[in-house]
Parts: sequence; C-alpha cells; structure tokens
Amino acid sequence: MASTSVSLTLPVLPLDDEVVLPGMVVPLDLSDADVRAAVEAAQAAAGSGKPRVLLVPRIDGQYAGTGVLGTVEQVGRLSDGDPGALIRGRERVRIGAGTTGPGAALWVEGETVEEPVPEPLPGAVTELVKEYKALATSWLKKRGAWQVVDRVQQIEGVSALADNSGYSPFLTVAQKVELLETADPVARLRLAVKALSDHLAEQDVAESIAKDVQDGVDKQQREFLLRRQLEAVRKELREINGEKDGEESDDYRTRVEAADLPEKVREAALKEVEKLERSSDQSPEGSWIRTWLDTVLELPWNERTEDEYDIRGARAVLDAEHAGLSDVKDRITEYLAVRKRRSERGMGVVGGRRGGAVLALVGPPGVGKTSLGESVAHAMGRTFVRVALGGVRDEAEIRGHRRTYVGALPGRIVRAIKEAGSMNPVVLLDEIDKVGSDFRGDPAAALLEVLDPAQNHTFRDHYLEVELDLSDVVFLATANVLEAIPEALADRMELVRLDGYTEDEKVVIARDHLLPRQLERAGLGADEVVLEDDALRRLAGEYTREAGVRTLERSLARLLRKVASQHELGERELPLRVGSDDLQALIGRPHHVPESAQDPSERRTAVPGVATGLAVTGAGGDVLFVEASLADPETGAAGLTLTGQLGDVMKESAQIALSFLRSHGAELELPVADLKDRGVHIHFPAGAVPKDGPSAGITMTTALASLLSGRQVRTDVAMTGEVSLTGRVLPIGGVKQKLLAAHRAGLTTVIIPKRNEADLDDVPAEVLEGLEVHPVTDVRQVLELALVGAEVAVEVAA
Repeated sequence: MASTSVSLTLPVLPLDDEVVLPGMVVPLDLSDADVRAAVEAAQAAAGSGKPRVLLVPRIDGQYAGTGVLGTVEQVGRLSDGDPGALIRGRERVRIGAGTTGPGAALWVEGETVEEPVPEPLPGAVTELVKEYKALATSWLKKRGAWQVVDRVQQIEGVSALADNSGYSPFLTVAQKVELLETADPVARLRLAVKALSDHLAEQDVAESIAKDVQDGVDKQQREFLLRRQLEAVRKELREINGEKDGEESDDYRTRVEAADLPEKVREAALKEVEKLERSSDQSPEGSWIRTWLDTVLELPWNERTEDEYDIRGARAVLDAEHAGLSDVKDRITEYLAVRKRRSERGMGVVGGRRGGAVLALVGPPGVGKTSLGESVAHAMGRTFVRVALGGVRDEAEIRGHRRTYVGALPGRIVRAIKEAGSMNPVVLLDEIDKVGSDFRGDPAAALLEVLDPAQNHTFRDHYLEVELDLSDVVFLATANVLEAIPEALADRMELVRLDGYTEDEKVVIARDHLLPRQLERAGLGADEVVLEDDALRRLAGEYTREAGVRTLERSLARLLRKVASQHELGERELPLRVGSDDLQALIGRPHHVPESAQDPSERRTAVPGVATGLAVTGAGGDVLFVEASLADPETGAAGLTLTGQLGDVMKESAQIALSFLRSHGAELELPVADLKDRGVHIHFPAGAVPKDGPSAGITMTTALASLLSGRQVRTDVAMTGEVSLTGRVLPIGGVKQKLLAAHRAGLTTVIIPKRNEADLDDVPAEVLEGLEVHPVTDVRQVLELALVGAEVAVEVAA
C-alpha cells in the first residue's frame, strides 16, 4: 500500500555540483554562506527537535526539481578545523513554491514522494537485489573496503539499497541527479546496477591494459638480464677455448644498429637478429641467418662514387684506350653530359630513380666490347665489375636462391654490387646472347627487371628479399648476335653497334695497344723490336681477315715469340726492324690473299656462273661466293638443287631468282629455253657454315645470268640485295659490316640497293674512298655493272 505524502516547509541548503541521496550522512562546510544560512534558519525554527533542511542539487546555477529532507545531526568542527555540520538524508521531497521563513535562507514548500515496495518482493526484484549486492561486494573487495561489505549485505529495502549507490565515487553528477529524481525504487536500483556493472567492465579493461604493459616491461627487463647473462657465458666460453674477447663478435644487433642501412633493410635485419637470438647454437637456421646478415652488412647500401664530370677528359680517356668506336664513345659522352647537367640542377633523383643507363654493345668477336666496359668505368671514375653470362642456364644465378636451400647464395647482380663496393658501378654483362634456358628457368627472363630503367630501382633478389636500388648502375651488355637476345630483353636496352674495324684502324690499334702489350709478354723492349706500318698493314690484310683484332694480336704474339726464340738460339741479333717483306720468313706465308692480288686465271670468278656476294655472320661481315651450274640434259634431272647448308629464306631467294630469269630471259637475251629440261644447281662454298637471309638474291641472279650468257662476273665486284619476282632490288641490313668485309677482301666495286644508300653515312670515310659503291633499283642494272663481255659460249659454260 502506498504511503501518504506529507507537506513540508523547509529552508533550502544548495549543493553546488553535489548530490545527497536518502540514507547518506555527509559533512558540510559552514564557512559557505548559503550552507550556514540554511543551518541557522533550520536551528531557529526547530525548537526542541533536530533542525531540518532541504538538500537541493544546484547544477550550473539551476536548482533540481527534487531534493532530500535532511536533519542536522551535529554542528562542530571538521577535521581541518573549519566549522561544519553533519547532515543525514532522510527522504525525497518534491519542491514546490517558495515561501517566507526566519533567517537569511531561502524557504520552499514541498511534499515527500517516497513509494514503499510491496511485500513480499517479486522474483525479478529479488534477483536484481542479489545482482547489485554481488556487484557492490566485488567492487568493494577490489578497493579493500572489507568493513563496508557486511553493511551493504545487511541492507534489505530496495529503496535504501538503490540510494546506497550515492556513495559511489565513480558516479557522475548527472547520474546521481537521475537517481534522485527517479521515484520508483526498482527503476532506481536498475540504474544503480547498470552504472556499477559499466564501471566494473571499464575497470577490468583498464586492469588488463595495465597488466599487459607491466608484462611487457617485465619481459624487457627479463630479456635484458638474460642477454647480459648470455654475454657473460659466451665470454667465459671464449676464455676457456683460448679465444680473444671480441675476436668473433656475435653481437649482430649492435652491428646492424651501427650500420648505415636503409630503413626497410634495417627492419628486416633486426627481425632476423631476433630470430638468431631465439635460436640455439646447434640449430642450422642460425648459420643461415648469420650468412644472410653478413651479406646484408657487407653490401654498400649508401656508398657511391663521385662521377667525373670532366667531359673532355672522359672523351680523351676513351680515345686513348680505344681506337674507332665513335658511336659508343659519343653515347657515353652524352650520358656524362646529361648527368652533369642534372646534378647541377638538383635533379639527381627523379621519382625515386637515378640516372643509370642500359646499353647493349652488339658486334663481332674481337672488336673490344668487353675491354670497352673497363674504359667506360675509367672515364666516369667508377668501379668496374664484369659478370660473365655465357652458358648460364639457371635463373637463380641472376635472382639468387631461396634461403631455404643449403648453400643458397645471392644472384650475380648482388654479388657484383658487393664486389664493386658501391651502388653505382659499371657492370658489364658479358655474352648476354649466350644465356641458355632449361627446366631450371630462363635467366634472360630474370634479367628483364634488372635491365629495365623503370623497374630496377626496386630490384628484389630471392636471397636478400629486400629492395635493392640499381637505378644508378651503368649496365653494359655485350652480344655477338642481336637476334639471339630475347625481344623483350633487347627492347629494354639501348643498342650500340660495333661493326668492326677498318684496315687503317687495325694498324693504329696494333701499333698503339697490341704491340706494346705483346712486347711486354714476350720479354722484349720497345727499342729491341720495331714493326713498320707496312708490316702491320700486311698482317692485318693478308694474315688475318676478321672484324676484330684478336687474330691480329695472336699473329703479333707469334711473330715476337719467333724473334725472342731466334735471339736466344743465336740466330738473330737485336734490335730488329721488321718490314712487310720479313713477315714470311718469320711466321710463314699469308693465309688470305685478296682476289685482286691473285692471277686472273686463278680467281674464283674466272669462269661464268660464279658471283661474289656479301653477308653478315656472327664474326662480322664476310665475302660469300655463289656458284651455279647446269646439268647435262641426258643425265641430269630437271629442277633446282641447292647445297651449302642454306636456310629456308635463302632457298626461297634462289627460286625467285630462277623464276625471274625464266620469265624475263628473252628480255635479257638469255637462252633460258633449256631451263625446262636441264637441272640447275646452286652451291654456296664453306658448306659447314649455316647460311640464311634474303640478301644473296641478286648474287644468285647474277650467277645464273652469268652461267646462261657465258659472261664472267667482274672479279672486283661484290653485291648484296634482295630480289623480287619483278626484278626489283629490295633493301637489306648490315651494309656497314658488308662494305668493311669487301674492303678487307680487296674488292673495289660494291652494288647495294638504292634504298640502302642512306646507310653509307655509317661507313668510315677511308673505306668509302677505296670502294666504288653503286646503288641500284633493278636487277638489269646489276647485270650491266657486274657482267663482262662474252668470252666463252653458253654450251661450254653449261
């Protein structure tokens, strides 16, 4: 049953940002004017009973709508000596209108609002009471307030239990005001349970975080202590084994932290150090990690050599160390000039990439591709490293092995950087066209990232597994045959062709470079053996026939060994001056006599049906002879026979040449009627050498026309060009190499396609001076230039 409300007239005791609930006993400071006025007014109106006041929360100057009837239990001094009063909260009072009363306090009318809980308590309310007591007990135990636990357990009333939460220091003023203004005791208890459970949950999280922090601190302290103990144990072991302290330091952590490593590399290295510290000395993983850490620490992550920006000086170094090769010298000079300008304008690094270069030096053997790399490094002031790729068939040779394999190593690129000791060396990738591929992978494909200027600033080796910046490296790749390089790889490199040397350049190279080196190797002084220029020229022209100078150097070495041997045997006195006439007595007869120097009757083109062509092989340009014959009509089978290990394209060129002569024989005044019944045989000597390509088309046409007409081909004429069915002469490649070969062979007249006339700009001037070059557009022009007057009958030629 509900209790009746009681009307009251009481002085107001305002509580600034504080709330007192029924059942609470609180001390108040009487030095506050409002508190003192309310207590004095209550004492004046009390008579013989206890003074009564109305405790009202005042939040931001606003009074709450509900207060608490309080009785002044005692007036005296607080613990700090100030005057105070002890007031006990009794019951809730709903505040009404203001009124008058004695004293300076504010008086108001009000009525009590408490509603009793029916007996017995419903089951849900009983469970709520138990829950609150359990939560309150848990919180009090955590705070160590054991003496309060029994008091809370003894509270029976729902209203008293809910109001008891007013003592909780974690409740905000707003929460306490909500408890004060909630008239229903059960609703109040639910609010108290929720606030208490939320606080306990927050306290659990805070304790968990504090525990984790403390555990981390304890772990660090324990790890620090154990490390010091481990160092002491290792020191004792070294002393027992007779090792000097620090002779083989295992403190990789100190080495990593002291090293000047990029941030990501440092993080990876420290992770490996942690693994090493956790592993036992007997674990094989420990040795793998040590090897990896040694490799990382030995790499020159931030070491760079300063480039020489004396452009004229760099060009002078290249000219002094190599004769000819103007194209590659120009390219290196351009590169240095651009580097210098970028450095002066603060553009050394753009988009994370530096100004490296990737050049492919393509040319026949012996022209100086490999030695040129060292000269480039010398001119730029950089370190030089050579990586031999010939015969490499394993992809791991380029990108490294995974560290899971026994004996794993980084790839050749990383080893080259380590060997160079700087991040911007000149790296020569020698014989890149000789790289093979099999079931172990394709090394050429692994080179795609290395040689791509857009990607190699983040090159990742399988062994290191950290990014390596290769964008400042100058890569020089050498190859003999461009077609042997995969197209995707060739597309990433800038092509520089080295087509071979002229005879004059060979004489200069022999005099300035080869001869001094071979004199030293033969133990001879420069004043003891002197080779005249005409001797060097004959060595280059008649004793060797090559695009490079390797065979020329071997001939010089052979000559000097012979001189040294004869001097030791007492057969020849030194000093010695060697002329061109002395060569045969020293090293025998010449091996390559030019066609122009032979007797006319001994020349290969002395009979009809033989023509001189020009071709490009892996050894540079070469002279190619084409021979044609007609089979006897009674014994030979009709048709076309081709010999000389020819490719499909060259076979098709022979069929085109034959078809052209059959269809235009009358126009050219050639007796082609017998071609239907007689077999035609075309042969290319040097049958062991594979040959292919369309550029021998006009040579085969000329040979067949010579055979049918009985007119010889001029001995001093060589030709190259593709032929079409209509007799057009189409352009071909390798003009410079072919003209160099014709010049070496002593030929004086060369026929080339008209559309290749622009390629003559690449041919050295001294070669063009010695050659009469005829650009042509039609086979008829070729025949007019190449064939001489009729000397024998067609029947004899056949």
